[in-house]
Amino acid sequence: MSVETITVADGEADMRLDRWFRVHFPEVGYTYLQKLLRSGQVRVNSKRAQANDRLSAGAEIRVPAIVREPKKLSPTGRPALGVSKGDRDAIEKMILFEDDHVLVLNKPFGLAVQGGTGTKKHIDGMLEGMADRFGGERPRLVHRLDRDTTGVLLVAKTREAAAKLGRTFQTRSAAKTYWALVKGVPKPPQGKVEAALVKASGPDGDRVRKARPGEQDAAMHATTHYSVVDRAAHKAAWVSLKPVTGRQHQLRAHMHLIGHPIVGDNKYEGDVHMPAENIEKKLHLHARRLVIPHPKGGKTIDVTAPLPAHMLASWDLLGFDVNMFED
Repeated sequence: MSVETITVADGEADMRLDRWFRVHFPEVGYTYLQKLLRSGQVRVNSKRAQANDRLSAGAEIRVPAIVREPKKLSPTGRPALGVSKGDRDAIEKMILFEDDHVLVLNKPFGLAVQGGTGTKKHIDGMLEGMADRFGGERPRLVHRLDRDTTGVLLVAKTREAAAKLGRTFQTRSAAKTYWALVKGVPKPPQGKVEAALVKASGPDGDRVRKARPGEQDAAMHATTHYSVVDRAAHKAAWVSLKPVTGRQHQLRAHMHLIGHPIVGDNKYEGDVHMPAENIEKKLHLHARRLVIPHPKGGKTIDVTAPLPAHMLASWDLLGFDVNMFED
């Protein structure tokens, strides 16, 4: 067959034509797509189109057979990204839950969620290189975790699911529970931290701090509920944290503000005067559980991630029973 016609799905409405091609034919580069459009080999509803045209649901896209034959692409066509077998295996091991619309991962310590200065390996890039594994469309991150925070990470497998889940997070309809080990024991044992935060660059990289008078325009409102689950004398406490908002470093900054930084936190004084010997100087913050409505409705996604090895070792050292507390 020399030509095929593909119908735009409901979830792809308002997508740009060039983005649609990146999703369905990642081996077709932008320059090569422009050539196909100029020559009329790619058309929308039998009419010539531009790369930045917005698509409507039900539109018919004329696709020449050559785009399914990567070996025949011109030198300007780019190959599919792909990832190593090791990275594929790593992603597979992270999966806690998966269906046709959603993917939930257990993010390990030390792996960035997205790229940045000096960051070559990250979950977003690994997932993009595995589009073939997830139905041909690039999986999309719904929220973020810091590089050294572990636990539940929600990913959408379709554009439609990403949009719906994103709105759910914006309306604060997602229930997130984190576990942390903090220095000292917060008083009272249950409470709420409300402190607007502003970004502040420093020698150790970006961090946030409490907004000062006159900084309200730049401040981000932030609220965190905390509860002490168990304690090791007066040296350390296992706390359950439930953020109402989702600001950068919110939990780390809020616990530091009340005088109980998270153990191992090198940005907020959690890595000095450790509460016990043999505790690793790694951030002890874990996204334990996420409860969120499914983007297709009718059910709820409820996923729990097991503690990482360094936190399990600290729990054992301090005599905490990981099974004593229902999230």
